[in-house]
Amino acid sequence: MKAASVEFVKSAMGPEHYPQEPLPEVAFAGRSNVGKSSLINTLLKQKNLARTSSTPGRTQTINFFKVNRNIFFVDLPGYGFANVPVEVRKRWRPMVEEFLKGDKRLRLVVLIIDVRRDPNPDDAILLEWFRQYALPFMVVMTKVDKVSRGEAAQRRHELRSFFNAADDDIIPFSAVTGEGRETIWRRIQGAIFTDPIK
Repeated sequence: MKAASVEFVKSAMGPEHYPQEPLPEVAFAGRSNVGKSSLINTLLKQKNLARTSSTPGRTQTINFFKVNRNIFFVDLPGYGFANVPVEVRKRWRPMVEEFLKGDKRLRLVVLIIDVRRDPNPDDAILLEWFRQYALPFMVVMTKVDKVSRGEAAQRRHELRSFFNAADDDIIPFSAVTGEGRETIWRRIQGAIFTDPIK
């Protein structure tokens, strides 16, 4: 799929600020500095649409991007970075959970995991929410260019067990080489074009 048009729509901290257009949504979640912004930018073939930074924790609101005028990409706040102020860390859970449980336009959540890192307690919380609210999700294993093929395969096996997911629900990805981009797009298309928004 090609992103012919992309625009930033707005940032939000609660439902009263979400866009009102009845478009299907794909949300992106992951701990700070996991490569979330690089994934979004690579999927959309944009350099700086989603802000990347050497300072983790910069995304502190829910950011909405309209893609091809018929999809919202939703960039959720990062989590798990100790240097983010305490009040910001406390705000993350209710803000993200409210979005996940209450937004009926959500078609897929992309959970991003650094191939070099073990899942942490916040990843486990997200997994619990996915199951509690019956949300379809896939796991994108980023930065696979930084490890060997064997290491990536081993990590994929471990994540499949941790998330109790099918093998094709764990997708290796590299923003450097573009590996996994087309596979991720196919999953997104399959999720958002299966049924109408009610």
